Amino acid sequence: MFGAVVVGLGIAGSVRIRDMLAPFPGSAAEKLIVKGFISRRALGPQQGVEQVSVEDALSRDDVNVAFVCTENESHEENVRQFIEAGKHVCVEYPMTLSYKAAVDLWDLAEEKGMILHEEHIELFTADFKWLKEKVQGQKLQEGTLHFTGGSLKPRFGFLAFSGIARLTWLVDLFGELTVSDAAFEEKPGDGYSKMTAKLLTADNRPLTWIEERGPGLPRAKNINFRFDSFTLTEIPPPASRGAVGLFMQDLVNFGAKVSGQVPPEEMEQEKRRILHCLSLAQEYKTSASNNPL
Repeated sequence: MFGAVVVGLGIAGSVRIRDMLAPFPGSAAEKLIVKGFISRRALGPQQGVEQVSVEDALSRDDVNVAFVCTENESHEENVRQFIEAGKHVCVEYPMTLSYKAAVDLWDLAEEKGMILHEEHIELFTADFKWLKEKVQGQKLQEGTLHFTGGSLKPRFGFLAFSGIARLTWLVDLFGELTVSDAAFEEKPGDGYSKMTAKLLTADNRPLTWIEERGPGLPRAKNINFRFDSFTLTEIPPPASRGAVGLFMQDLVNFGAKVSGQVPPEEMEQEKRRILHCLSLAQEYKTSASNNPL
């Protein structure tokens, strides 16, 4: 059994506690037992779980795992201190706001013999599973993924990092990519920002990834993927919700990792994908800063 603390008590942190209190029966999630939560606010017990200090969580022998569910800017610091203390870590995406920092953290985790897991629940969604089935074995000619949503909250980083879930979709669907160009527009006073990234597949097929955030913008993914014999222009709504929640599926995956149930080659493949996406995000940020719209 692995004792766990949850760092940050927003929506994701609360769901992590809920899922550990009632894990999916017979799954590796049952190996994780919540021992407390950490918050900047003095909250008292939540869902029957006690609030603990960072110092207490880092030093306790019965705490083996940390779930980092804070603002993106503080991910790196939280991950580092728990790995250095000999704790496994599950962190919400993005792991860090720079590629180099992510590489350093993964090197530290391997040196300490700890599992470092970056959550990507977007790969469990019905939307993605439908897309994955449709594009399997198809030859892409060109494509666009345009995400819109409300204004980005403070401390969540540049759009290429805060929106890395969409980049993860593209890499998982079409393989490793290269950056062609990127541009960025921002109106801080209006809460508006937009990044347009141009990239290429291994066989030089063009993909465009757009992240657009601002007041009143609907949360939506707009697609246009053209293949040899057909074009996908919309993702149909799921017929029904899955029996197992997205965060619970991730919890089962993480529980299997810390329990030694996931083959090393599978974890290495996942690490490669995550670091590839973070390296692309870093390139986008650098390129966009030099190319304002």
